Amino acid sequence: MQLDKDLVREILLVVEASEEDPRASISLVVEGKTPMVISYHVMLLHEAGLLVGQSHNHLGPGGFIWEPKHLTYRGHEFLDTVRDGEVWRRTKAGAEKAGVAGLGVLLELGKAYGKEVLKEKLGIEL
Repeated sequence: MQLDKDLVREILLVVEASEEDPRASISLVVEGKTPMVISYHVMLLHEAGLLVGQSHNHLGPGGFIWEPKHLTYRGHEFLDTVRDGEVWRRTKAGAEKAGVAGLGVLLELGKAYGKEVLKEKLGIEL
């Protein structure tokens, strides 16, 4: 299964916006995405340290289930970096041009493009 960069960002945005108890799991439904694809991405985000997820895996059909609980500090940092639509567009384009898709690389690209966009908007370098 391939990493869907847009789904990563969307999951993080939904978890951040949730007003659920951060100790409880959040049930996610994303239009056009299967529960398996969503669970896989939640698992990856958990492994990358961007959110705390919980596995509800069991044997049988539909047994691969991962649900998010809350973002980690690193997850908030990542999301703050790529929240702006223009920064996200440039981050994805840069990752595709370089042929990379890792979450760590996306974070670093997002930081670089974020600084570039801030410089364009504010006229100062960070």
